[in-house]
Amino acid sequence: MAQIRRFKNRAQAGKLLAKALGTVVHQPDAIVLALPRGGVPVGFAVAMTLDLAFDILLVRKLGLPGQPEYAIGAVGSGGVRVLQPGVPGLMGLTQEQVDAITARELQEIERRARLYRGGRAEPVLAGKDVVLVDDGIATGSTMLAAVQVARRRQARRVIVAAPVAPPDTLAALAPLADEVVCLAAPPFFRAVSQWYEAFDQTSDEEVQDLLAMAWRSRDLAHPLRST
Repeated sequence: MAQIRRFKNRAQAGKLLAKALGTVVHQPDAIVLALPRGGVPVGFAVAMTLDLAFDILLVRKLGLPGQPEYAIGAVGSGGVRVLQPGVPGLMGLTQEQVDAITARELQEIERRARLYRGGRAEPVLAGKDVVLVDDGIATGSTMLAAVQVARRRQARRVIVAAPVAPPDTLAALAPLADEVVCLAAPPFFRAVSQWYEAFDQTSDEEVQDLLAMAWRSRDLAHPLRST
């Protein structure tokens, strides 16, 4: 693993991550799936650098009421739900509250799917190497949900990739993925944002633009190859 570093921005982090993934991803039909929104600029740089198909995998963190940044779990497309140990029950959370938060986030996944994908079909993952990319991993809830979605869709190999994550989260993900690639694992990890010089919020418009560029580039370069 490389030395601990701060990244200039998500695009630079993605190019550095692509170099590390170059020794891990060998199949030409592999696909990079970014976790919106912050993971999209990183994943786009990975896919463009390695000349791989690019798309998104929609997952959403389940935030604690009143403290939305505190993850109690995550949900993914297809109804996958991952909950932190002790949920429900943690901090007085009831099953009804957890279900209500889940329903709200699943609605947001559906909204983003319509917004980002338009009428474009979801990519086929069966039999392919799938690289799941985010701009960083904190608790690991959303990435775990993404891994489960990829497994359900019969991916051949699931590779988790991020520029930065805490060591304990990487250790928890390692048995669940076929490969975990991370550039920095700082022992004193507070938030993903602290490891970037520029960490502006990624907008819906940026996600749409990067997806459109990737899809157009792929369709022109590989007109007969399905993603």
